[in-house]
Amino acid sequence: MPSSKSTLALLGLFISGCAVGPDFQRPDSGLPATWSFSKRKAAPAANSADLVRWWRRFHDAELNSLVEQAVDSNLDVQQAAARLRQVRAQRQAAASSFWPSLDSESADARLAAAAAALDGTRLSMAAEVALTYCQLRSIQDQNAVARRNLITQQRSAEITHERRDAGFASDLDVANADALVANTKAQIPRLETAARQSANAIVVLLGRPPGQVPAMLSEVRPVPTTSSAIPTGIPSDLLRRRPDIRSAEANAHAATARIGVAVADLFPKFSLNGSLNQQSAKLSDWLSPSARVTSYGPSFNWALFQGGALQANIRMQQALRDEAVLAYRKTVLVALQEVEDAMIASSNERKRRAALTEAVSANRIAVELSVKLYTAGQTDFINVLNAQRSLLQSESEFTLSNLALATDLIALYKALGGGW
Repeated sequence: MPSSKSTLALLGLFISGCAVGPDFQRPDSGLPATWSFSKRKAAPAANSADLVRWWRRFHDAELNSLVEQAVDSNLDVQQAAARLRQVRAQRQAAASSFWPSLDSESADARLAAAAAALDGTRLSMAAEVALTYCQLRSIQDQNAVARRNLITQQRSAEITHERRDAGFASDLDVANADALVANTKAQIPRLETAARQSANAIVVLLGRPPGQVPAMLSEVRPVPTTSSAIPTGIPSDLLRRRPDIRSAEANAHAATARIGVAVADLFPKFSLNGSLNQQSAKLSDWLSPSARVTSYGPSFNWALFQGGALQANIRMQQALRDEAVLAYRKTVLVALQEVEDAMIASSNERKRRAALTEAVSANRIAVELSVKLYTAGQTDFINVLNAQRSLLQSESEFTLSNLALATDLIALYKALGGGW
């Protein structure tokens, strides 16, 4: 029987050889040096502090409050936090085992992936609350536009009725005026429904039952936006900021570590711990004290005759590692696309909104002039009708442009990683 010193020496030899399998290196993502949309102009420098609490850059106190409540109380966030606690407990169990060099690296990587997933859930939740909040404000604005135009249209209809009664207008003019009023009036209930549904969606995102809408959501406010430049930084910043990229990298790391675990199964294993086994031929005796066999001291295990299965497992783990690396590269490509798309969309939407500002101003003048000329009998009512339709459309488009710009900015902050 070998001495305890020789046993420990042999055990140390096997432990020293347990660090098997490939070392993990971050896969080559092929990131460009700069954004294609900003080659002519250097992108603002970016760091995590620039993007932490990015929603505050919209300068809306209600938005700030809602997002910060959701980040803590949203049920999806709480589920992700629970999953992180599960993985952390698994990591602690792996670290406390007798063979930590085999499983602790994979457990560390899984823990990093779970932490990144929690960050990703928080980021998605912040963006979802901000987007839904902006949609609510846009719907409220559209409702205000419809009501404001309805008042103008009702006044024009009254004038048309008066002129018809005086013999200066036709029944066709009256019918057209009444139809325009009715069509605009029909939009209001639909907008009120959409506003209440958006408010309920926000409440649910906060982890509360629908119907418990805070008073601040019922108050009409403009769609929040920001004029400050967004610190996009350079593409390589995404590797440390984007939670999904960090999660994909951690998954690739874990898959690489599992190759080492599979390779280690080819080697014999020692244990210095005692073991408690059950030995009984009858099920009725299985729980009896005599059926329990206790052993102490070192034990030896070597799956010598499972070489084919072990080699197949190694090949499977290598294929899983390859799949995880490809998933990582795809995640990086999608992240690049999301940033580029959001940058282009926000830039062009600003141009569109500027043009719509001019259109709204011109249409307001056209409505005012057409009503004056019609009242004086110097133009047909069709010109009043067209001017009022154009004004309603341009004001509605301007409101939707404000929402589109806010949506593009939220998408850009999310694509950049949002500070988590």
